[in-house]
Amino acid sequence: MASVLLGSLIGLAIVGFSALGVWQLQRRDWKLDLIARVDSRIHQPAAAAPGPADWPSISADDDEYRRVRVTGHFLNDRETLVQAVTDLGGGFWVVTPLVTDDGFTVLVNRGFVPPERRDPTTRTAGMASDTMTVEGLMRMTEPNGGFLRANAPAEDRWYSRDVAAIAEAKGLGDVAPYFIDADTTNPGSYPVGGLTRVTFRNTHLVYAMTWFALAAMALAAGVWFVREEMRRVPRGRA
Repeated sequence: MASVLLGSLIGLAIVGFSALGVWQLQRRDWKLDLIARVDSRIHQPAAAAPGPADWPSISADDDEYRRVRVTGHFLNDRETLVQAVTDLGGGFWVVTPLVTDDGFTVLVNRGFVPPERRDPTTRTAGMASDTMTVEGLMRMTEPNGGFLRANAPAEDRWYSRDVAAIAEAKGLGDVAPYFIDADTTNPGSYPVGGLTRVTFRNTHLVYAMTWFALAAMALAAGVWFVREEMRRVPRGRA
């Protein structure tokens, strides 16, 4: 009875590890397709940012990193500083609502500022009040905060660009369900735009090989087990 149970467990392990390896290969194909689609999007000419009629159909798979363009004016008195670590070091993203000429509001990540520039009075040249056209990459909302750090709207502490939470905290009403990473640096050198890193972690092949290796080990154990059982049968009969 024990040998039957052990044999069944080995068989299940072989099937299970193999299935996980196949799944990782499928995930790899999906990731490579996503990378190709995103690479195509970021090199396309900027198109008008989606308005309210298009918001229900927006998804990360189809729309993230699309190059878009909006024209309007910033609500500088309602900017939000979101903690960030960039190639320039630690500091903050400056996320500012922009009321478009089309009548809707969208959050724009205008770029990065170091801690000594978090006070708007230290970067007055970049506090544009005139109508501006902004081009950049469409990004999806980042709810719930950063890794091990929850956003604290009541204390105005932000670790992720949570569109809905920021809109509520700043009293903006309905806003676009995405935000825009601006391409260019603002007047006066701050905030520093164009720092979006378009990278995708793709370790699915490594995981697949790991699962297949475990399946091979389970198969080897199964072969050894069968041989041992076959050896025991003649001795038992003798």
